[in-house]
Amino acid sequence: MPKHLQDTTTLYNGVKMPWVGLGVFKVEEGQELEEAVKTAIKHGYRSIDTAAIYNNEEGVGRGIRAGLQEAGITREDLFVTSKVWNADLGYESTLEAYETSLKKLGLEYLDLYLIHWPVEGKFKEAWRALETLYKKGLVKAIGVSNFHVHHLEELLKDAEIKPMVNQVEFHPRLSQDELRAYCKEQGIQFEAWSPLMQGQLLDNPVLKGIAEKYEKSIAQVIIRWDLQNGVVTIPKSTKEHRIVENASVFDFELSKEDMEMIHALNQNHRVGPDPDNFDF
Repeated sequence: MPKHLQDTTTLYNGVKMPWVGLGVFKVEEGQELEEAVKTAIKHGYRSIDTAAIYNNEEGVGRGIRAGLQEAGITREDLFVTSKVWNADLGYESTLEAYETSLKKLGLEYLDLYLIHWPVEGKFKEAWRALETLYKKGLVKAIGVSNFHVHHLEELLKDAEIKPMVNQVEFHPRLSQDELRAYCKEQGIQFEAWSPLMQGQLLDNPVLKGIAEKYEKSIAQVIIRWDLQNGVVTIPKSTKEHRIVENASVFDFELSKEDMEMIHALNQNHRVGPDPDNFDF
């Protein structure tokens, strides 16, 4: 169980990935974004998650450089993730998309590169490109995002290298039990996007009661629940006090009963698209 913000899980290839990171989905280019990334690094975050489609890799890169300087750490101390977008899925186009992301971020390598969505008929070629990048040492780890069990099974039929991570929507209303069990069995690290359900859980009465018991915020309780489930998590915030609060989850432990109460909130309810039914 992680005891500190900089504690890591070890991916099956030996790469260490922080349990908690900063997500920047829907944060537009500009001062607020750069400040959020810098602030997170300054306060001890060592993982930043972005994607080509967020159109904010340049700002994330600037925030990273400012954060490294302010925290007095090196690039090697940081774990940076980006994702290839659907329009670029294909062998050559994925290799090019990787180079574009690196240029925008101003980095020489990524720690983790993910296929963003399982576009039928395209994700296998893209995966071949990720394997190439990995074999050449251009990326430390490769994985997927929004893959159901059947997508993973399809990928594994031809893959030489198994995905190291599967980043999916995960929160108390969508506990993804079958997928989590499958990933665990395969040695694929499970990672949550939208862990706070885009704010929709922050007035939930069950969570409110649990939060009061531990003298924590609902967000802290949810993030702690992720960690105790063995799930890497990347809550998003641009406000300094929230960035700090979201990371202050290592000084308490949810009881078995409270873990089960939170799990009982599951309704298989998504705030994002279903990976079996998306049209972008």
